Amino acid sequence: MSESVPDPIIVARGLTKHFGSREAVRGIDLDIPRGGCFGFLGPNGAGKTTTLRMILGQSPLTAGTLTVLGLPVPAGIREIRARTGVVPQTDNQDPDFTVVENLRMYARYFGLKPAQVADRIEELLGFLELGDRRDARIRELSGGMKRRLSIGRALINDPELIMLDEPTTGLDPQVRHLIWTRLRQLKSAGKTLLLTTHYMDEAERLCDRLVVIDRGQIITQGSPQGLIRQHIEPHVLEVQGQAAAVLPVFDGIPGVRLLSVGETHYCYAQELSPVLARLEAVPQLQYTHRVANLEDVFLKLTGHDLRE
Repeated sequence: MSESVPDPIIVARGLTKHFGSREAVRGIDLDIPRGGCFGFLGPNGAGKTTTLRMILGQSPLTAGTLTVLGLPVPAGIREIRARTGVVPQTDNQDPDFTVVENLRMYARYFGLKPAQVADRIEELLGFLELGDRRDARIRELSGGMKRRLSIGRALINDPELIMLDEPTTGLDPQVRHLIWTRLRQLKSAGKTLLLTTHYMDEAERLCDRLVVIDRGQIITQGSPQGLIRQHIEPHVLEVQGQAAAVLPVFDGIPGVRLLSVGETHYCYAQELSPVLARLEAVPQLQYTHRVANLEDVFLKLTGHDLRE
């Protein structure tokens, strides 16, 4: 079931997508609020990107209904695209053009007047710290610069709705933090961001609400901190060692849940002191104590098996 919100920017009911006999999206219901950042989390092949493509009208619905910005899909898709910006998974700028030429060319798709475009380009070059690379050709840019240009291109039409499909994958920490800062500024300006990411810390930092999708269905939804409180015990201890040496240490402690992945053993506990007392009695075991996070939620709900 979707969580009803006032004045949603996107409403989906029974959203379904088949590719032949494979169900990529299986009857999703969504009410995405206007403003802020809404996240889609899920393993590879879970249906996240397919859902975004249906929202943008790039992939036809097999079944269900979908409205975006108050307009029906697919009938209103031309206006929806005019009011939307998209940052795809991979950068696809024209390598023969400069930074400014790429922005200017993309602006033509929206019918913007030349005077508008010039001012908007200057604004975006400053916003994304690309001013000193304005005349550089794409092949001369680093990966982080190309990514920032992709974001600038998505913002050229001053969109109400911005879709970001894994926007910081493969970037170094400095560029990631710059992009996070700019995305927060867009949120503060009243934009609505739709984000897919494999970085759980990114989702925790940026998303006001999110859904976890697995095998084409929503398995949970809420705020990042709300989902952590709902699904995970407050204390997490990661213990290294052979199972035969580690697991007996926790026998009989109430409120403890154990999960082993290779030689790393995760102890999820309601109370910290009895667990620490046991571990301190076995000084040869190495462990790390941390608070629960969104990655714990993700792995508990979707499993540890590789999805490729």
